[in-house]
Amino acid sequence: MAKKVKVSELVEQLHMEVLAGESGLKRAITTGDLYRPGLEMAGYFNYHPRERIQMLGKTEITFMEMLTTGVRRNRVEQLCAPEETPCIIVTRGLDIPTELLEEATKRDLPVLRSQMSTTIFASRLTGFLENKLAPSTTIHGVLVDVYGIGMLITGSSGIGKSETALELVKRGHRLIADDAVEIRQNGDKVLTGNAPELIRHLLEIRGVGIINVMTLFGAGAVRNVKKISVVVKLENWQQDKQYDRLGLDEELTRIIDTDLPLVTIPVRPGRNLAVIVEVAAMNYRLKRMGYNAALQFTNKLTESLNEDYEDFD
Repeated sequence: MAKKVKVSELVEQLHMEVLAGESGLKRAITTGDLYRPGLEMAGYFNYHPRERIQMLGKTEITFMEMLTTGVRRNRVEQLCAPEETPCIIVTRGLDIPTELLEEATKRDLPVLRSQMSTTIFASRLTGFLENKLAPSTTIHGVLVDVYGIGMLITGSSGIGKSETALELVKRGHRLIADDAVEIRQNGDKVLTGNAPELIRHLLEIRGVGIINVMTLFGAGAVRNVKKISVVVKLENWQQDKQYDRLGLDEELTRIIDTDLPLVTIPVRPGRNLAVIVEVAAMNYRLKRMGYNAALQFTNKLTESLNEDYEDFD
């Protein structure tokens, strides 16, 4: 189901004045794209994106004032007619033509005004809408910040995700979310994760109970939001399964519409999972910097075998 934002949420979030159409504040916004109807004010409505928020800045308002009363009323009627239009926003605290207020009131179309400049307001509004309308999901797991890399630790219940996170926090890394991770995908297919408000900064350790990581370890041990870069899957060691020992074959896993590197770590007694997650984070950073240890080892091995083959000939 597509996400929606009510116009009333914009008014509250960006502190705008409601000048007309107050009964239409329940209208839904379904896209984060904004539109400045300059061509429409000149009379060209052929490809008018009526589902977007219509934003009028100094250019549009000044042009409207140059029109005759009859022409201005005609253009305003066409602008306000579509029922899909969520609202009209005027920036810079500019005065609004009487014809626009009258037509908007007649059609219950909210007309809002902001004191901010058009560029700054558009940036803030776009950021707010992208966050609200972004595709999202909730995943059972733990999200930690390890050396600046967002590591999403997944696995079956009781596998040791929270205990691994606790050890990482003790080693100086930061907790974002335990048990439930809310994930959003922005327009550039970048995933960010955070904890639900109810369990923020909390960690559940079986046998001990729920602990508050910020209270125990300080504010430096937690953060609220983090970009997810790598998924670490913990699974019970399977004797008959062949695990990757070189790291040449990079696995991927998909969350929403984004593919992320997947590191599968088999769990059995004696393995220090926190250290392995740390190494996975550092290895990911090195790969991003252009150094791949497994690839270099393979290249050197191939060169050595070729040299031995030439000597044999």
